[in-house]
Amino acid sequence: MSYGKNVNIIAEERLNRIRNSVFENQAREKEKIYSRLPRLRDIEKELTNIGTQAGKAVLLGKDAKAVSERLAERSIALQREKNSILFNNGYTKDALEPHYHCKKCHDTGRYENYEGITVLCECLKRIRTKVACEELNKVSPLSLSTFESFSLEHYDMDVFPGSNTSPYERMRKILEYCKRYSTSFTLSSPSILMKGATGLGKTHLSLAIANEVINMGFGVIYVSAPMILSKLEKQHFSYAYDEEEQTINSLVECDLLIIDDLGTEFQSSYNSSTIYNIFNTRLLNNRPTVINTNLTLKEMEGIYTQRFVSRVMGNCAKLDFIGTDIRRPQRR
Repeated sequence: MSYGKNVNIIAEERLNRIRNSVFENQAREKEKIYSRLPRLRDIEKELTNIGTQAGKAVLLGKDAKAVSERLAERSIALQREKNSILFNNGYTKDALEPHYHCKKCHDTGRYENYEGITVLCECLKRIRTKVACEELNKVSPLSLSTFESFSLEHYDMDVFPGSNTSPYERMRKILEYCKRYSTSFTLSSPSILMKGATGLGKTHLSLAIANEVINMGFGVIYVSAPMILSKLEKQHFSYAYDEEEQTINSLVECDLLIIDDLGTEFQSSYNSSTIYNIFNTRLLNNRPTVINTNLTLKEMEGIYTQRFVSRVMGNCAKLDFIGTDIRRPQRR
């Protein structure tokens, strides 16, 4: 999967900062150990000099082998002495080495695979995905809603017509479910379909989930269906296929995708197929999706393909919101 130039540049800069911080930490730790065990500084210097001498030894012709063997013996002796000093003073043998975040690529973002081919490391892929999430979320209201700011007091306690429960009791259970979902989120978490009339708290709770999951370190993208589908359609029909691919990659690869207001977008065959492909690809890749809609199931079937509705119903936890618009003045 490819990303745009800007995403790649930002990701590389972040990885460089991580790698630089590793070397800075190593330098500080070395100085602490050297101040306590000055002999180690001398050993490290001598080992560095041996490396330089070994490089020059190849130019000595017939004496090269003897010099190289002598240098190798001295290097082994110094390594043993260094390890002994570290061990006897409570340090591990790699105490003077850099401690990389990624053992596979040493925080470079690339490594050689078993075939000797340089490949992109998963750590850099994760950073790219996170940057892509942030770029898409720049215009999202992610900081506006939390579980703490969600109040149940606006929901009626009387049994709602056509239901065996009250809006208050239903929303109490939905609120608890959303809290548990966010605090226990993993890539194996189920997808969610939030369904109900306008103004019942679907957007607020999905944003609250997003905030909690982001704070746990996952990559989350929140989009409104009209906004993202309009953007994709514009990219597609203006032949900006690279930009379209980048946007879809971000939506498909993020850890959690939240699609708000599904069904309020302009209806077209492109939009219907795009929504299905994004949702289905995420299912196949074990990436959960939260979908919010004001549509009933019958209305969804009339707008989208039966295949899409079937996939949603068969793979989503269903949260049905009931009541009247809580954003309107409430009668008590």
